[in-house]
Amino acid sequence: MSVVVFGSVNADIVFRVPALPAPGETVLGPGVDFLPGGKGANQAVAAARDGAAVAFAGAVGADPLAAVATAALRDAGVNLTRLAVVAAPTGCAGIAVDTAGQNQIVVGSGANLLARATQVEDAALHPGTVLLLQMEVPAAETAALIHRAKARGARVLLNLAPPGELPPEALDALDLLILNEHEAAVLQARLGAIPGAHVVTRGAAGARWVQGGTTVEIPAIPVQAMDTTGAGDCWCGVLAAGLDRGLALEAAMRRASAAAALACTRPGAASACPMAAETDALLAQSPRS
Repeated sequence: MSVVVFGSVNADIVFRVPALPAPGETVLGPGVDFLPGGKGANQAVAAARDGAAVAFAGAVGADPLAAVATAALRDAGVNLTRLAVVAAPTGCAGIAVDTAGQNQIVVGSGANLLARATQVEDAALHPGTVLLLQMEVPAAETAALIHRAKARGARVLLNLAPPGELPPEALDALDLLILNEHEAAVLQARLGAIPGAHVVTRGAAGARWVQGGTTVEIPAIPVQAMDTTGAGDCWCGVLAAGLDRGLALEAAMRRASAAAALACTRPGAASACPMAAETDALLAQSPRS
């Protein structure tokens, strides 16, 4: 069994500020941190830290930010043989985080726009593979990989973040669609027609799994949030790791919720993802409801 992640990898430039800026406003903070990020990379790190064997396919530039962007992937032991070095700058995100842990993010996609589905070979896609994708690389490449993976029997998960357009047939081929409340609102007219299951993550309100006439609510674990950046990515990565190890979807969602809660108590995105033992400990002390 294995998890394959196709997606973005960025260097995050994080500014901690007393309040998020309003349009046209300049807010001063005490400093800046350079951290690894990108939705694809964050999710790959989360899955690896939760114990999955993970391979990542994406693209970076031949520049100093590539080392920042890939540091957490390397530290987590993610297989990077499918990582391309391309003639574009490494993707970069500017992130402002306030004292309540809320954030504003802008992203320069850079090398992520040159990630290609062909970086994941057919042999890596089989019934023992969980394929996890997002929407920060070209949508046409994501759609192409969804179809190839489905045809070869892989389990295909898409985190529709940020919300973007995919052909209806690509959405129909998914085993699981993962959205937050904003993304679910954007796709609301299509959700009922998608044959696979979908999950809506709702932050402190927990998560909701819907398939056909079945709805399951998974509560969040309350924590004192320090930084919510990347918590949704942690949720997705740990969910994929749980499904890869054979957990039922509801159990995998509970595990993902615990890991995401821990991530909210730490700075950064990939660097905030917990190890499996930490998630085990939180689950053990958190009553199910």
